[in-house]
Amino acid sequence: PPSIPDESLRASILAKLAVDERTAQFDLRVGVLNGIAHLAGTVVSLVQRTAAEEIAQRVDGVRGVVNRIEAPGAPSPARTIHLNFKDQK
Repeated sequence: PPSIPDESLRASILAKLAVDERTAQFDLRVGVLNGIAHLAGTVVSLVQRTAAEEIAQRVDGVRGVVNRIEAPGAPSPARTIHLNFKDQK
């Protein structure tokens, strides 16, 4: 399938973050490069940090997520990369 432009993926992720009650109140930054979403910003708990990552991973066309969102208890600096291999079980 043809790849979705990074800017379209970024817009989709931002839209989904804005409507999810777990992430809507935070000013999260999203960048997408070659289908890899990079998340940054600050949240108040690991629940919101994980939610943002899951939201980004569920967007069609996203190949992976680099979660650099700061939260209490998060790895610091947060540089964990989770690649999305949906078709591999």
